Amino acid sequence: MGLALFASCGGEEKTDGMLEIAVIPKGTTNEYWKALHAGAEAAAQDLGVKILWKGPIKEDDREGQQRVVEDFVSRGVDGMVIVPLDRQALVPPVKEAGARNIPVVVADSDLDWDGKVSYVATDNRRGGELAAAALAELLGGKGKVVMLRHMEGSASTSAREEGFLKKIAESAGIEVISSNQYAGSQFSDAQQSAENLLNSFPKIDGIFCPSEPCVYGMLRALQDSGRLDQVKFVGFDASEKLVPALRKGEIDALVLQNPVRMGELAVRACVDAIRGNPVEKQIDTGVTVVLTADIDKPEVQSLLKPDLSILGQ
Repeated sequence: MGLALFASCGGEEKTDGMLEIAVIPKGTTNEYWKALHAGAEAAAQDLGVKILWKGPIKEDDREGQQRVVEDFVSRGVDGMVIVPLDRQALVPPVKEAGARNIPVVVADSDLDWDGKVSYVATDNRRGGELAAAALAELLGGKGKVVMLRHMEGSASTSAREEGFLKKIAESAGIEVISSNQYAGSQFSDAQQSAENLLNSFPKIDGIFCPSEPCVYGMLRALQDSGRLDQVKFVGFDASEKLVPALRKGEIDALVLQNPVRMGELAVRACVDAIRGNPVEKQIDTGVTVVLTADIDKPEVQSLLKPDLSILGQ
């Protein structure tokens, strides 16, 4: 397939002959997005395409993410990989991308739009179920549990929360005493929400948090209140702030995704769509529960400390 055909799928032919793939994460500062960026860049280098990486600084800036998408559509990129902050807010600009024959791959968190080429993500509901099973085992099947939600409108974390609640309900000896509070996307908000939750419920046996900012906010709240030894704590995602806590047993288990693989497969799916190759409508990138005892296993270390050297880090 020649470059002229590539160009027909999303803009004018590039002077250097390289396809331009816009990759738009929920944010740019979190380590998770850096890992996804590394995977996207690895795929781009292997396929001989160019990545245009841009996203909002804050992970609750829906309007900012919309503007980024709109700008890339106007630019006429060849394809887009989008990680939506909100499952509905980005629908209008991605519809415009579809109207201009720009293939759109949705990654990590779903979008209420049937026009996407593929959805490349963790099975988040399964991840929530695994978190519930781990917490139930840590508690010996009994106790009072709270779940601090991430943020309204986020499809990925909502699926984790739903999966957790469905699975934990199978343990007759476990009572969920709070599951309707939201942490927000920023650490400071998450810590305040966690503190409020801990103050409201002085007797808690287990905690689940479905996102990295939420987990870290809860960790700090537990440290400040001196209640780390009183609860079993399961979180979702890893970062340089959370891994030491997992090693020390301050966090009992983390549910890990594979953002490097997600970024790589999302870009590959987008390029396949541009080049007319078949693309699966949904691609599962895997999910793993890691306990403190598992932390030094090589396969776990590759998830906890992804190689970001391709980004110069």
